[in-house]
Amino acid sequence: MAATLLFHLTLFFLLFSIVQSRLYTLPPPTIQPPLSLPHLFSVADYGAIGDGQHYDTAAIQAAIDACHFAGGGHVRFPPGTYLTATVYIKSGVYLVVEEGSKILGGTKLEDYPAESSRWYVVLAENATDVGITGGGVIDGHGMKFVKSFGEAKNVMVSWNETGACLGDECRPRLVGFLGSRNVRVWNIHLNEPAYWCLHLVGCDNTSIHDVSIYGDFNTPNNDGIDIEASNNTVITRCNINTGDDSICPKTTYGPLYNLTVTNCWIRSRSSAIKLGSGSSYDFKGLVFDNITIVDSHRGLGMQIRDGGDVSDVAFSNMNIQTRYYDPVLWWGRAEPIYITTCPRYPYSKEGSISNIRFINITATSENGVFLSGSRDGHLSNMRFQNVNFTYRRWTNFRDGLVDYRPGCRGLVKHSPAGIIMEHIDGLELENVNMIWSDVVQNKRWNNPLDFLPSTVNNISFLNFRSESDSQFGVLSSELRGRRERYLI
Repeated sequence: MAATLLFHLTLFFLLFSIVQSRLYTLPPPTIQPPLSLPHLFSVADYGAIGDGQHYDTAAIQAAIDACHFAGGGHVRFPPGTYLTATVYIKSGVYLVVEEGSKILGGTKLEDYPAESSRWYVVLAENATDVGITGGGVIDGHGMKFVKSFGEAKNVMVSWNETGACLGDECRPRLVGFLGSRNVRVWNIHLNEPAYWCLHLVGCDNTSIHDVSIYGDFNTPNNDGIDIEASNNTVITRCNINTGDDSICPKTTYGPLYNLTVTNCWIRSRSSAIKLGSGSSYDFKGLVFDNITIVDSHRGLGMQIRDGGDVSDVAFSNMNIQTRYYDPVLWWGRAEPIYITTCPRYPYSKEGSISNIRFINITATSENGVFLSGSRDGHLSNMRFQNVNFTYRRWTNFRDGLVDYRPGCRGLVKHSPAGIIMEHIDGLELENVNMIWSDVVQNKRWNNPLDFLPSTVNNISFLNFRSESDSQFGVLSSELRGRRERYLI
């Protein structure tokens, strides 16, 4: 009897450990969009012209409303260009923007609602079972909002004189789902947003797949996908090429749980993947897997500035390339991995970041990793496993700066290093390799680890290696074959 009980207990704990480990590697089940719906409506039947010159707003909205009142279905956009002010998707309605068709956003202030929070070309509010598909294009007319074109960064039109919003980010977003459930966006091209492109706020059970997003590389604030206070979200097989952040979870209005992003290609002049900086509530249970990041200012980032905590996040199976861009006009310093928490304002609460995993990562970058907690917001229980960094320079932008923005300490002079660490309690590096190019010519590039002993504790190494590939010789250091643990 005792032997049987021992066997069952052993089996239970073995299965439990397997399930726990797979939480970091397996995404939740894919959410399948509906294959067919009972009703089909065409915007052309309601008077849409589709010539790109005359507004088709009334015809589009009439088709959506008719579909909604009929119990739901598809609203079809035949080939053509449909100029429109804001249109509202209602529950049960799926927009089918066919190949050869384009929804084109208006460029006038009167094309949008009075409240800036509702400035979208396509908007769903408090809706259920809604989506967009069809293989066509939704275009934000973003280039019409450029006040002056710059080689490094465009200056954009701002509608802040209305008083509806402040600053220089007063422009309409492209597609928004607010307070909605069972959202599906697939097989669609989202192009040239004037501001954020695809925005989820307070949504639950969302599937985004096979979506192409393109924003001008010199345009600020044209984020790819912003996920705010939304839970149970799956993003897969997306191609995102934007000037600003590409995939950006935020918790300004509430917590964010269970986000899975897989099989995506990303290019960004800012951060390819960034948690924050809006971070008033917690992030928990995020998985990013099999992602390629190219030509970006930052690869994987966290900017926690408003007191929310981050826990249980896994980044795995990634290829990352990061480079310098203008250090003043764009946040970022070519970091492949950038994990930071600090108060946005002197009175802000400090959030913590814990239980973060980086597994099977390969990165080529012009700068090293930056891991920075704060006095009351530590980074803890972080693990790097099977990670390969190649550090080399290929642009002419200056180095020697650490970027704490937004808030905190701003831009600070600091020599580059393989990993810079501040305010950490618990970091494991297993099978981590650093390859340094031209280390003899650039003496500042031969420092693998940079930290203050007074702020960093419990660092563990297993098979850590740092070496130069310089033709002038090999300078290497390694910790191999045993675990070295530093209690500082």
